[in-house]
Amino acid sequence: MENTAPKIKKETKNKIRVEFERTSRWQRFKLKYLSVNFLATVLFKIFRFALLVGISFVILYPFFTKISSSFMSPEDFVDATVKLIPKYPTLNTYKQIIIENHYFKAMFNTALLSLICGIIQTFICCLIGYGFAKYKFKGSKLLFAFVVLTMIVPHQTLKYSMFLKFRYFDIGIFGWGIFADVFGKQGGFNLTDTYIPLIMLSLFGLAFKNGLYIFMMRQFFRGVPDELEESAYIDGSGVFRTFIQIILPLSIPMMITIFLFAFSWQWTDNFYTSTSMFFPGRSQVLLSKIVTIPKTLDVTYAGGNMFSAAIRNTCALLILAPLIIVYLFCQRYLIQGIERSGITG
Repeated sequence: MENTAPKIKKETKNKIRVEFERTSRWQRFKLKYLSVNFLATVLFKIFRFALLVGISFVILYPFFTKISSSFMSPEDFVDATVKLIPKYPTLNTYKQIIIENHYFKAMFNTALLSLICGIIQTFICCLIGYGFAKYKFKGSKLLFAFVVLTMIVPHQTLKYSMFLKFRYFDIGIFGWGIFADVFGKQGGFNLTDTYIPLIMLSLFGLAFKNGLYIFMMRQFFRGVPDELEESAYIDGSGVFRTFIQIILPLSIPMMITIFLFAFSWQWTDNFYTSTSMFFPGRSQVLLSKIVTIPKTLDVTYAGGNMFSAAIRNTCALLILAPLIIVYLFCQRYLIQGIERSGITG
């Protein structure tokens, strides 16, 4: 189709430039800045700026108050003149939480658990998502419906059944318990207060949010051309070799996104790591258990309730600080993976 738009000749451009240069500066200023379109543009930009500032204030103000209160001394909580800036700033709250609540030990244990679960969940969800995306088999839609169902059913409904399963762990075959009936271990094995329950859930794709990860990987692999796999099969490559050598290198940005999600949710988990689930004892010190008031901090005074809240907020800030550092270095991969997942608007 030919381009029928009128072309501006070189002579016309020169004529327009000459006429513009002959116009006075005042006329040019009036035409550019004293027009209705310019005023409407300015008003819109002012409105947009004010709206963004207001939204940012509403979102960030609670964080500012929590950070500010973490540096306040007990005297600041009974002083009515203290709002955001403490009169007697101190680091004693951080010091006592780190020492008495064993912060660094809890951070190491949580980092180890989150790293193991994150790596396992990334690979398993990648493998399952690839199977749903590239292979059509009988009952695939029903199985994927069960995957979606895991995102809908609250984990609280499975709380007691999961606890009892790992508290009295046994493998049953046709009514026989392997540990109870074959090896004589009545009641099975107690796997609580260990990492084994969370690792097993990760291995079988049943851990927290794994349904979402499988869905994201499935959406990503559906966009991978089938010709890549077909060419690999022609060259004599098997299914698993094709997956390892061709598919996985293509999905590295997406896998990084899944790993960051899995690592972050495991890091801040206070459901599976609570005393009523897989960690009822105190042998495993995790970050979810440091949100307590150190014994050396006195909260039995008039402003003790506000000081107690500030201590718990400080614990939360210490828990979130490593995640913020990780996000600063990995945000590019996170955004890139979300864009490629196909779940954005």
